[in-house]
Amino acid sequence: MDYFKKLLDLLKIERDEDKRAYQKLTETASVADRRMAGVTWYPIAIRGTEPSRGDYISVEVERTTHQDVSHQLRFGASAALFSNHDPKKDRVDGTVTYQGGNKLKITLLTEELPDWARDGKLGIDLLFDDNSYDEMQNALKMGNILADKPEEGRLIQILTGNKAPTFQSEVVYTKPNNLNPSQQLAVNKILNANELAVVHGPPGTGKTTTLVQAIKALSAQNKQQILVVAPSNTAVDLLSEKLSGEGLNVLRIGNPARVSDRLMSLTLDSKMTDHAMTKEIKKLKKQASEYKNMAHKYKRSFGKAERDQRKALFDEAHKIMRDVEKTEQYIIDDVVAKSQVITATLVGANHYTIRKLKFNTVVIDEAGQALEPACWIPILKAQKVILAGDHCQLPPTIKSAEAARNGLSTTLLEKCAALHPEAVVLLNEQYRMNEHIMGFSSRIFYDGLLKANASVAKQLLFADDLPVNFIDTAGCGFDEKLEGTSSTNPEEAAFVLKHLDRLFGILDANYTVENFPTVAVISPYKEQIRLLKEQLPDFPLLLLHQDKITVNTIDSFQGQERDIVYISMVRSNADGQIGFLSDIRRMNVAMTRARKKLVVIGDSSTLSQLPFYADFVGYTEQLNGYESAWEYINE
Repeated sequence: MDYFKKLLDLLKIERDEDKRAYQKLTETASVADRRMAGVTWYPIAIRGTEPSRGDYISVEVERTTHQDVSHQLRFGASAALFSNHDPKKDRVDGTVTYQGGNKLKITLLTEELPDWARDGKLGIDLLFDDNSYDEMQNALKMGNILADKPEEGRLIQILTGNKAPTFQSEVVYTKPNNLNPSQQLAVNKILNANELAVVHGPPGTGKTTTLVQAIKALSAQNKQQILVVAPSNTAVDLLSEKLSGEGLNVLRIGNPARVSDRLMSLTLDSKMTDHAMTKEIKKLKKQASEYKNMAHKYKRSFGKAERDQRKALFDEAHKIMRDVEKTEQYIIDDVVAKSQVITATLVGANHYTIRKLKFNTVVIDEAGQALEPACWIPILKAQKVILAGDHCQLPPTIKSAEAARNGLSTTLLEKCAALHPEAVVLLNEQYRMNEHIMGFSSRIFYDGLLKANASVAKQLLFADDLPVNFIDTAGCGFDEKLEGTSSTNPEEAAFVLKHLDRLFGILDANYTVENFPTVAVISPYKEQIRLLKEQLPDFPLLLLHQDKITVNTIDSFQGQERDIVYISMVRSNADGQIGFLSDIRRMNVAMTRARKKLVVIGDSSTLSQLPFYADFVGYTEQLNGYESAWEYINE
């Protein structure tokens, strides 16, 4: 099927580019540089070891310095323990099986710790993620094989546009009090769909609430296990917690990004710990360790009798560990069988514990941020798929411009929404934004169909405040500067903070410290964020309320909201070059984070080269929200 062949070609281009970038970063970089890039923990201390599945060893480590540096070491990642005495030679590969705070567990592909692990200067390196690419590639190949089979290929034919989805006549669903009409419609669509339903959830429309009620109703409807997946651990965590809160028995495959008691209690590790047969495993593991320790006491210069005794001890340890594996597998099967809902990331859907399982229904949340090849991993386990997300917000991250240009950036959500409009329900009532903050986004991205719930439609920071401002820096001499691959605008950064400081002066009279509004200062450019963070301490009033202020890139704010949002646009040049500001979906995310006030600061003469920004400037003029930065400079 050409459909899958094209995706396989694009995935190969992406994999090659990703690998090239990874090798460039790791092969020449120092430990310090790799640590700053988030691919190395160094130094680390070993906090404990225990036998693991097969003839492997599980090692718990803790990073002892640079604990505030963000990193990419996550559950399921391929990683290596290394010694900085001889990092090329002294290293053992493995897989991260747990990560929380500054600790992680890694299962190493060796029976015992190497001697060099006792000599200090240890670290953990993130390895290139071949596993995820292998899983995606295998799913696409399998999709290609199954597509031509009449029964197994039916869902594939629908998702690729060769057949139409079908729906049952109306299933009666008892409406919970907390759903609005469009949310109710979405739940009904999900229940009535035989193969496909799409929930299009613009910002603030309660997509998660809707999905949770739909999954609860599905579970009651067919009494079968449901697989719920999303591209990020954060999204999986949120759904896991909410579904568990509704009384469903949830099994979280993988390692939550956020450590909370409720979330941890849903994990396989926790459920295995609570299982009646776990005491037996602990006893057996202790015996195996004792036999191995006895075997290690035989030094190198020994005769045949000692050699035989050492071998017998190792054989006994291995025999016990085989019993451990059998018992563990029994517990895993038991825990999985009793779960009503299983949650995982897209790649985690092929975790060894559930690899062979099939599901009546698979739900993919945040499908607008999901790489299509990754979606096929869970889809191949399903008879029916629910796609939920918003293809008008951030697309998936793609390293290769060529792969993106040729179609890898188009998500399955986007394709299915266009191919099968009869399967789509738009959630059209939002509970976040003042109606004027919502208005522009609704017109440009959602055909003007969004409406603000009465509880938020008129909300303001204070009486007569303007909810939307565009402050125009054109002609002020605030020129952008290139910083490596990023851009900055120092004068604009200072102006943003000065304007926010002025607003805080007004807010101080209207709010207490406790109920003071929350603020996001957002920019598309990382270097501008660095600059804003550097300059923030120059404003004592902002420092006083710094716990209410978050400064970060647009991408890190998806799914979040604040009372006030400032956006520093940065680009200001004579050529009208706006770079990746031309990705208007990114701006949709930025603008729709605000509840009560949105302030966009930028150069209209540069930005208005793109009709989207010219429209936005015009929109703010209609609302009396347009101002020139000159009005403030001369104060």
